[in-house]
Amino acid sequence: MRFQPVLDTLPVYEAGKPIELVVREFGIPPEKVVKLASNENPYGVSPSVKAKVAEALAKMPLYPDDSYRELKESLAIANGVDAKNVIQGNGSDQIFDFATRSVLEKGDLVLQNGKTFSMYSIYSGQCGADILSTDSTEHDLNRFSDLYKKHHPKMIFLCTPCNPIGDALPRSEVFSFLDTISPETLVVLDGAYMDFGKTRDPKMEIRPSEIVSKYPNVVYTGTFSKVYGLGGMRIGYGIANEEIIRAFYKLRPPFNVSQLSQLAATEALKDQEFVNQYLESNLRELEKYEAFSESKGLPFFRSYANFLTIRLDRAKLSSTELFETLLREGIILRNLKSYGLNAIRITVGRPDQNRIVLDRLSDLL
Repeated sequence: MRFQPVLDTLPVYEAGKPIELVVREFGIPPEKVVKLASNENPYGVSPSVKAKVAEALAKMPLYPDDSYRELKESLAIANGVDAKNVIQGNGSDQIFDFATRSVLEKGDLVLQNGKTFSMYSIYSGQCGADILSTDSTEHDLNRFSDLYKKHHPKMIFLCTPCNPIGDALPRSEVFSFLDTISPETLVVLDGAYMDFGKTRDPKMEIRPSEIVSKYPNVVYTGTFSKVYGLGGMRIGYGIANEEIIRAFYKLRPPFNVSQLSQLAATEALKDQEFVNQYLESNLRELEKYEAFSESKGLPFFRSYANFLTIRLDRAKLSSTELFETLLREGIILRNLKSYGLNAIRITVGRPDQNRIVLDRLSDLL
């Protein structure tokens, strides 16, 4: 069979190792596994979300309401926009898919950071576009500006706070950069970790309402997988002006978000107390990992997310050696070798999980 030539060069996304793999390969009971690899909410989901989903199990045979009216109205209220500015996605990465397919053609250029979420380049590559990356690990908007002026890319991805590094861009700097971008260039502003960023430093907060009112060429994306704990439900969203949303809807498959997922997301938006408690815990525990890294003389990237990326160039073990050693013990972290970094990314867990991980890291590093 002959496939599209572009598939010959496209990488496959490498997800964090699942708990089931460790149970199967190493015989470790699932309750003994500590998974801090995929930036999930270690506290799970709000009890009200569980109750709502349990009540709705009888709806599983039915297609969802394809207008997603209740979900979009809830998202609109939460973000200070109109429902017409919102589109739901099967994870926020489906919005990236809509974005790339809506504007990119073979040979177009897409500008992104040197180290950033790998699905940006994968979706762009599926359209035949070429990737233009900065030479920086953390975001540097001066480098973005230089490359933009020189090459005039058709699309830009900005991830703030950024996965897998954790760095964030101040709102003022982002807006100053966007002010220089042609309205013909589509910009995707990935705000998957924005709740964590604004908790650590309010200057990092970028509100979707400001994006809609100021920039007709920018789409803001968010997810329920992180702070709301709905990674397994696969639900995200995009917020932009009506022209962009209408274009995305022409690419959207019917019923792209499941019945239970939209109910869970709508309910999750109502329990801000659950969210705030998690955000407070995350920051306290994140600072413990930072203090540990400093005590060991290990450089790390200051994080505005729910994880910390620690560089291991000065450590006794490489990131691959450390990852594999801990994996055999039932501790799952994220090896960033695939990103070209000798570094390990650790999702901030509950205090009990973090004690286990920090104790083992102290022994090994």
